[in-house]
Amino acid sequence: MGASAHLAEGLVGALGPGAAEQLGDDPWRLLVLPGVTPEQADYCARRLLGDAASADDPRRGRALVGHLLRRATRDGHTAIDQTRLAGALRSLGVRSTEPAMTAALDDGDVLVFEVMPDSDDDFDGDAVPEMPDPERFFALARIGLAEQDLGEGLVRLSGTSEPIMDSATAAETVEEAARRLGRPLVPEIAAALVTVALRGVCVLTHGPGAAGGVAEAVSYAAAIAADSEVGVAVAAPTARGAAALRERLAAVGAEVDVASVAALLESHGPGVYGRGAERPVEAGLVVVTEAMALDVETAAALVDACADGTHLVLVADPAQAPSAAPGQVVTDLIASRTVAVAALPGDPPGPLARLAGGVAEGELEQVEAPGREVVVVPADSAGEAAHRAVQLITDSIPRALRIPADDVQIITATRGGEAGADAVNGACKARLNPGPGALNGLDPGDRVLLGGHGPGYAPGDTGLLREAGDDGAVVELADGTAVTVGDPGHLRPGWAIPVAAAHGGVWPAVVAVFPPETKGSRPQVYTALTRAERHLSIVHAAGPALARAVREVPAITRHTRLAEVLREG
Repeated sequence: MGASAHLAEGLVGALGPGAAEQLGDDPWRLLVLPGVTPEQADYCARRLLGDAASADDPRRGRALVGHLLRRATRDGHTAIDQTRLAGALRSLGVRSTEPAMTAALDDGDVLVFEVMPDSDDDFDGDAVPEMPDPERFFALARIGLAEQDLGEGLVRLSGTSEPIMDSATAAETVEEAARRLGRPLVPEIAAALVTVALRGVCVLTHGPGAAGGVAEAVSYAAAIAADSEVGVAVAAPTARGAAALRERLAAVGAEVDVASVAALLESHGPGVYGRGAERPVEAGLVVVTEAMALDVETAAALVDACADGTHLVLVADPAQAPSAAPGQVVTDLIASRTVAVAALPGDPPGPLARLAGGVAEGELEQVEAPGREVVVVPADSAGEAAHRAVQLITDSIPRALRIPADDVQIITATRGGEAGADAVNGACKARLNPGPGALNGLDPGDRVLLGGHGPGYAPGDTGLLREAGDDGAVVELADGTAVTVGDPGHLRPGWAIPVAAAHGGVWPAVVAVFPPETKGSRPQVYTALTRAERHLSIVHAAGPALARAVREVPAITRHTRLAEVLREG
């Protein structure tokens, strides 16, 4: 077919041992690989089929529908409405879009979901308004089903929950917990915790610089669970986030165990969990912080593992970017108006919070930072930006601020390019842990980023590569737990990580790198800046483009169905 031989391994992985036969019957199945374009697949089809290769071949239409939905999924969407999908197909030369969509549905990897649009028609005397046609949304089967299950599961929790305790008792419990911790009780936190006690599903929102308030809220939630004897489970999306929350809880005098979501659900691999409907989490109150990082598949697994009557609390900063994987769970929950929402107050604003607060309002401005909490490092090029970032993690921050390199995380706006994560990681390894790279370019002692689901870990987890054995690589995660990574493809260098991978984690110090080619959005910039607890260095080579992105791109648009599923429930 004229395709490169290096595609063979990926095709066998995607299509199975019968890949050759499947391609012989349908050359457009090449599009299952993310790196193959429709133009390349059409070229191979013409090589194989000759004049029989037609733009309206149902096999081509089926493959293009799957290709478009997979591309949308990589961009964070969970479903695409039929009109938009038909337009995209026509732009690729498909004149008859209905047969293409039908062929995709017959294949089983794509599903269609119908939603009845809102109608403003009122009954007029004896006349009955005509029922509108349902809107049709196409989705990859696993994503569409996960979103449907998530919505139905949240409706189940809301419908089966009873108050953990009445509002007066909850208020008294929170007041007593505050006295035990020797902390003044903030009225907004007390009100939010009463909501937690009363409602089955609750979102607690906060802004930048709210680490202390979040820790207090979690500690009071644990007190409510203890006094009512329902049990509590507290989790964060990553082991790094869990470790940071545990430290904050200890700082306010609360002893509460915190796990990563993967550990809480006893993850065994992609979509395989030890906890679920048959063996739910043993807690009547489940609290997840940094919840903007939750995608629909993870959130669906979490809700499935909550027994009937469980109270689920998601703590989130809505100004952050949505999850790296498909969905916008918290955003849709708030938009649906079907769950309780309460706001947590911020801590007294320091330079980091003031900077992030300005970005949340659309302004990227300098802030006074007498303690060097925020430092802007200008750079004239991507190459200089990469050099500055490496210099900061290996020398400047450890020397000037006494924050060790192990506690400094570089976050990049891009993965590729001279100042992208890949290039910066190469330079960091050469300085911090040079070696032969015996394990796919990695060596024991390397900081790694995990890029997939496995036993006890999830995408976005970071840790230290300890050793490589017959069963896989042993990685020590940020919370001290050790996991075995059997799939080498899940291991990536982790000194520098893209913004999406940093979601759900926080570090004592962060170096945020914005090269000249930066094309971001306000939520992405905000997310990068709010990953730092004590110090933030901004390596700025983007010129006016960075401030323009903050000012002019206020949101990341995602097409999802969760809000509609919740309203229909």
